[in-house]
Amino acid sequence: MVSAHSAVSVITSKRDGGELDDGQIDWVVDAFTRGEVADEQMSALAMAILLRGMTRREIARWTRAMIESGKRMDFTDLPRPTVDKHSTGGVGDKITLPLAPLVAACGAAVPQLSGRGLGHTGGTLDKLESIPGWRADITVPRMREMLADPKIGAVICAAGADLAPADKRLYALRDVTGTVESIPLIASSIMSKKIAEGTAALVLDVKVGGGAFMKDIGSARELATAMVELGTDAGVRTVALLTAMDTPLGRTAGNALEVAESVEVLAGGGPADVVELTLALAREMVAQAGIHDVDPAEVLADGRAMDHWRAMIAAQGGDPDAPLPTAKHTETLTAVDSGTLTRLDALPVGLAAWRLGAGRARQGDPVQSGAGIEIHAKPGDPVTAGQPLLTLHTDTPDAIPVALETLRDAYAIGPGSAAPTPLVLDRIAP
Repeated sequence: MVSAHSAVSVITSKRDGGELDDGQIDWVVDAFTRGEVADEQMSALAMAILLRGMTRREIARWTRAMIESGKRMDFTDLPRPTVDKHSTGGVGDKITLPLAPLVAACGAAVPQLSGRGLGHTGGTLDKLESIPGWRADITVPRMREMLADPKIGAVICAAGADLAPADKRLYALRDVTGTVESIPLIASSIMSKKIAEGTAALVLDVKVGGGAFMKDIGSARELATAMVELGTDAGVRTVALLTAMDTPLGRTAGNALEVAESVEVLAGGGPADVVELTLALAREMVAQAGIHDVDPAEVLADGRAMDHWRAMIAAQGGDPDAPLPTAKHTETLTAVDSGTLTRLDALPVGLAAWRLGAGRARQGDPVQSGAGIEIHAKPGDPVTAGQPLLTLHTDTPDAIPVALETLRDAYAIGPGSAAPTPLVLDRIAP
């Protein structure tokens, strides 16, 4: 049967500012998934979408077509309400690690499908894989068992290849064709996977600032609004927080380093900003799940979240008591002046951690579990000349000079004090 559509007609329609109808969108996504629409044609369409944009209806239909390209998971028969969280990524963003077991301990089921790091932003799965024995790939039946188990209630794992496969192909094209920045394509990429995941509610953490993908609050708000609308239109209760990412979160950037810091948070300690954001997101998640009689701060303080963490790690083959990997080499960067640390930029810290081996340049590259950066002072802290500011960790000492050069202008020390900046900048709800 000859199709009424063609790739060229869809491309030219969007190129000329037209609004794609449902039939065009359904056809082009399906044909691309099957290989009938060539990569260069989808790349041209992605550029047209970047330049011309999409209406709310177009984005919703595009997202639906991406979901329909694969399977959709269903957790509606679980004995507890499901809720998930997604972060757009930043430096030191280990929040998923303490958050998932905390929300599970509050009474929700948390099916957290996560990814690996690329470039300066770390990947949740890379962090967890630094725990001896821990496995990212588990079956859907095993996921269901873990989510239904009142002692676990959460799972953090890799998404299967059959979850929105069209998005996986399109994501790879966007990365090499200068179309990553398209808000309709970012929103549909994130939300197609999250909706296909089958969660009933979703909380989005949209990062804003120098270490984030969205550099200014206007574009972050636009992306958050698009994603909240997509979730709402698909019947998923969705809310977004815009959170600051000019300074790294917490005091570590790197896989095993961030796991250790997350365990500190679960043990009742940890950096104040990590605890603050974990609790802010947890409160949103339990509210979206319809749980109103539990205070996440109490659950974190009394050790229940730690119990769920240990059970979750063990259920995926990990040993929660095993020593974490450490790097073979360290180098400490010290303050040259005394005063107040007025600035510590997230992006160069993330890039330096990546150069030390904590991240990868291409999908499939190996990462060093022990590599990364330990942060000894944050903006607003008083420092004295000679005091340690950052400690670099790596197995490849040849990477240290390049990482130090990356960090050369990453911080500033001055007189007086630094004004505190809020962590949560805005909240976007339907």
